[in-house]
Amino acid sequence: MNDKKILELFKNGQREKAFSKLYSLYPKIEALIVSKGGQKHDASDVFQEALIILNRNLEKSDFKLTSSFYTYLYSVSRFLWKNTQKKFSKEELKNFNDTEIDCFHSILEEKKYQRAERAFLELGERCQQLLQLFYHKALSFKDIANVMNFKSEKIAKNQKYKCLTKAKDIYQTSNNEQS
Repeated sequence: MNDKKILELFKNGQREKAFSKLYSLYPKIEALIVSKGGQKHDASDVFQEALIILNRNLEKSDFKLTSSFYTYLYSVSRFLWKNTQKKFSKEELKNFNDTEIDCFHSILEEKKYQRAERAFLELGERCQQLLQLFYHKALSFKDIANVMNFKSEKIAKNQKYKCLTKAKDIYQTSNNEQS
């Protein structure tokens, strides 16, 4: 199946079918990772992460696939693997072409997203609930106070601030640990 047909599957909401077609590229990605010193399980992890990055990018309205799916997944997988090995030389970084730079940015964005998600999951249940009510359900502080049994909307607002500060601290700590 060619790239245009796979792209149509994504556009028509047939993601599972599209991804099953992309899995035909896995043996090539596995060969890449194994040739760079990785194991088969590493290749599987890298390929899954590359697919997640592709999926997130396809959901963006301004994303345009400027290469074949194979080239895109190969580049992202290569970057993911090198990034896990921390083996980019300054010369390699200077010689990136536009597609490689886009892939690299996508990987960095995905890593930020994963750290933010981990920070959120490390919060207590009450903080998670409060932040979801505020950001996802767009409830007012008055409504949040009612739902969460706070005495006032001011208390709800203060709790939101504390939860957000805690999430930021967790995020920064995980960011510093990865540096």
